[in-house]
Amino acid sequence: MTLPFSTDLRQTDFLSGALLLVDKPRGWTSFDVVNKIRGILRAKYGIKKIKVGHSGTLDPLATGLLLICTGPWTKKLTALTGLDKRYTGVVTLGIETDSYDAEGTITATKEVPDLEQTQLEEYLVAFTGKYEQHPPAFSAIKKDGKPLYALARAGKEVKTEPRAVEVFEIKVNNFQSPNVDLDIHCASGFYVRSLAHDLGKKIGCGAHLSELVRTHVGTYSLADAYSMQTIRDTLGET
Repeated sequence: MTLPFSTDLRQTDFLSGALLLVDKPRGWTSFDVVNKIRGILRAKYGIKKIKVGHSGTLDPLATGLLLICTGPWTKKLTALTGLDKRYTGVVTLGIETDSYDAEGTITATKEVPDLEQTQLEEYLVAFTGKYEQHPPAFSAIKKDGKPLYALARAGKEVKTEPRAVEVFEIKVNNFQSPNVDLDIHCASGFYVRSLAHDLGKKIGCGAHLSELVRTHVGTYSLADAYSMQTIRDTLGET
């Protein structure tokens, strides 16, 4: 499904429904972005309620493309969620964390073996195509109505069930040990954090995801996205 997106914030009718491409800042949750935009639009139109939602959660650590729908167009979010994704990311070898990314607590450190880029590319072959992936315990997947991250943060043991995922392509852009720069093109539902963790296990030294940028969702590009600062400056701060 492809929807036209806003190319002029001042001319966009958010009440009738709109798609807004946003560059999510690092440290913000996806809900932070939704909440801020909702507040800005309520103030702009002088109303108490307006529907605002996002398609495809990005972790606080991650930056990049977030699709936001407003008004009646929030009903179209489900269709947008299933679009394929593209990311650039950095995997740091030798350090494991409980969340599989740099925000988590370090659980193990190991020496990184001498590796060539060609060896890394061979390891990554196992993570292309269709396979079963275990999502991180610190994820928004719900169990008994509660997100797994809430259970994990409460100190409860979380066992994740493997899920079918598909990766169309993984490219190693650069390797300067211990950091591996990757380009990833995948179907919806894939966890890049789990890829980092699983790659570390396969190599035998552990790893975590230290940086992540979502560059594309389907045909939508980060190059067309608005920064939160531009949205606030154009539509008004709250």
